[in-house]
Amino acid sequence: MRFIFLFVVLLYCSAADGQQPLGFFMNDHAPREAKIPSYVDVEKPTSVPGVSVVIDAGDNVAPVSKYIYGNNANVYMTQMVNQTPLIDHIKALSPNVLRFPGGNLSSVYFWNADRNVPPPDAPAKLLDSNGTPQDPGYWYGKNNEEWTMSVDNYYRMLQMTNSTGIITVNYGYARYSTAANPVASAAHHAAEWVRYDNGRTKFWEIGNESNGAWQAGFRINTADNKDGQPEIITGALYGQHFKVFADSMRKAAAEIGATIYLGAQLLQEEPAGWWNNTDRNWNTGVLQASGNIPDYYIIHSYYTPFQANSSVADVLNSASAVTRSMRTVVEKYIKDAGVTPKPLALTEWNIFAEGSKQQASSINGIHAALVLGELIQNNYALACRWDLANGWSNGNDHGMFSQGDATNDPRWNPRAVYYYMYYFQKYFGDTMIKSSVSGSPDVVSYASLFNDKEAGIVLINKGGSSKVASVAFENYGFGDRYYYYTLTPGTDDPSFPLKVSINGKSGSFAAGGPSNFLAIPANSSTVGSGIKLTLPSRSVTYVLVEHGSNVITSLNEVEEVDVQIFPNPAKQKITVTFPDNLFRQCVLKDVTGRILYERNLGSSENNIVIDPPVVKGMYFITLNGNSTITKKVFIEF
Repeated sequence: MRFIFLFVVLLYCSAADGQQPLGFFMNDHAPREAKIPSYVDVEKPTSVPGVSVVIDAGDNVAPVSKYIYGNNANVYMTQMVNQTPLIDHIKALSPNVLRFPGGNLSSVYFWNADRNVPPPDAPAKLLDSNGTPQDPGYWYGKNNEEWTMSVDNYYRMLQMTNSTGIITVNYGYARYSTAANPVASAAHHAAEWVRYDNGRTKFWEIGNESNGAWQAGFRINTADNKDGQPEIITGALYGQHFKVFADSMRKAAAEIGATIYLGAQLLQEEPAGWWNNTDRNWNTGVLQASGNIPDYYIIHSYYTPFQANSSVADVLNSASAVTRSMRTVVEKYIKDAGVTPKPLALTEWNIFAEGSKQQASSINGIHAALVLGELIQNNYALACRWDLANGWSNGNDHGMFSQGDATNDPRWNPRAVYYYMYYFQKYFGDTMIKSSVSGSPDVVSYASLFNDKEAGIVLINKGGSSKVASVAFENYGFGDRYYYYTLTPGTDDPSFPLKVSINGKSGSFAAGGPSNFLAIPANSSTVGSGIKLTLPSRSVTYVLVEHGSNVITSLNEVEEVDVQIFPNPAKQKITVTFPDNLFRQCVLKDVTGRILYERNLGSSENNIVIDPPVVKGMYFITLNGNSTITKKVFIEF
């Protein structure tokens, strides 16, 4: 265990090929053990595979941060804590991290204020991007009305869903405050939240999309400003202010004995088009002005072009292209600025495509599976999908859950994307390993190992036709079985269906999947001579492969060898039967590979009785000879 721990620390803390380390985001990493699901036997496809997937379990690609599966919890989606169906769904999903208070509202959010009682230095009007005074639309953390969520209920919700928080403090306040020192006033407001938080939250963001013309504080009334700030924000100004916030917030954390990590905002691409008046040198200005003060860097992406009616192919192909290009852009700016590389967090992501219900569709679910795989492969430390709930808007709805505002789609019914993200996390392990695909450009594979060496694989067929794939491993020992769930789009729309089927089972509502999905058994086949799977058109298949010692000289032989172990589970002695004149040795090992029992076999022997000196748990019996076979046995003392 000491060796494994040291290896993990070295892996997580090193930067390779320009990739940023995951750093402190792995501090509370806990090794994941795979759970073998209940299953039904399914025959393997009989046709010759046209796709070959090769997985090398000896080639680690990247560690997996548990914070990659996060989401955004917004103040406008009720108090949440009294919404039992929603809470139960989030608990099952296990996003691990939930961002608050949510997007643009962070720039007008006063966490410690009573309803309609903003701070005295918050102006009655804020300027929009054109300089027109507007109602500020302030939000208040002590508002306990049902339609919003208070700060205290946010903390309660985190406890109820076993999640940690990432909080975005109000940076816009440093711009539009009318105080004598607006930056100090806003930084103090953020530091007071750190004190109130009292160590419950590790991850903090200073501001939300502060570069954007849509953001409160982007343009200010210079006549009301007391410290000579420019009318339009720049990256350099934000970087200067970041240091003031960081100083105040870290001092507050030190007072209460807490450790916090602060993220600074960067842009994921060169500003152009819909960025409007954004400072074209935003990243350079932020990095040069803030230096090495930030603990991590933040970007947002909505992957497809703004408000475009993107095609299925455009949506799906954006996942890998955009995820990789964003990291390339950020790394270039960091290198050019001469600052220390830091972990990268994607605290908002989704698609902008609209017009054909793309955002609420199962295609967006496939996109989510692709994004998760690419985020892990490209060493992102944290990611929060936008968002848990919004509004239907004729299918232009980023929400993971329905608000009950669409026909036959009840409130808190999970949309299709929920199921794609649920199965990804459930069947993806601690470490991504190398995986390659040949035979079709439409098929994508992401592979992983759990701590107990079971293998988790995600196979995605982006194409419009079904394919048969074979899966082969290098540097890996098979067990007896593999298990899988296949998610396919519904038939309610030819391009962007709102429904999703899980192993052929669908739900009764207009969107989403089967309500009893937790009870759906996995499909399963014996490994035997190899793993074969049918990958339906536009499907995602989540596969779990048992680990064993079947690194076999001839897998074809093994399928026909009759080896029986009984009773299994066993309480005392174990009987193993096998064909005579085939095996020369029987070995019993524990899950760490330690040999607990070993005996040579005579050529005429066809059974052996083992009285194992072990405690309750899972063990492996290996027969060596002309072939090598390993089977699991469970001891129940």
